[in-house]
Amino acid sequence: MSVYLLTRMALLESDVPIREVVTTDPEKAKALENDVRAKILDMLATEEMTIEEIHDELHRRGEEKAETTVRHHVNVLKDAGMVEIARLEEAGGGTRKYYKSNTRVFSYDLPESSGEQLAPAQDTTREELAALIETLAEQHGDEIEAVAKEMKPCEYCETQHYKEFVVRELLNRALIDLGETGELDELLSTAE
Repeated sequence: MSVYLLTRMALLESDVPIREVVTTDPEKAKALENDVRAKILDMLATEEMTIEEIHDELHRRGEEKAETTVRHHVNVLKDAGMVEIARLEEAGGGTRKYYKSNTRVFSYDLPESSGEQLAPAQDTTREELAALIETLAEQHGDEIEAVAKEMKPCEYCETQHYKEFVVRELLNRALIDLGETGELDELLSTAE
């Protein structure tokens, strides 16, 4: 009787680091599943529009959708908290609703050469963020921990990185605040 010794050889072995993190709640993720909704968010980021105006602009951009379909897409975005009614106007015995996006979606790819170009900036960012996160942990660690504990669906879900999510959300909200006040543009223009 012969014994065969089976050995496993790895054809490929690679350490796969995390390169990107996408944070969004499930309702927003579902709303963004559709390309038309992304276009609507883009249009509503710069101006208030009615359903009819959104329909016409989508048509101009090559999207042949019925007005009822456009209304459905706007309602999905509104239900996800990404679009709000910005203004109501009386119109011919009724009310005309103007919608505006409260969400900015960046769907860009950096150029391939950007890794090398931005490496020094990434090092600076990492150092500054490490100091900021240390300060956050010292001054607000209890609040971060409390919110993270509220998020946990069960005691066994340790791999969900809830505290990391809370810190990322704080950083994101701070960037949004700087952007809305115009400070971010000012700070970036001084770097030019």
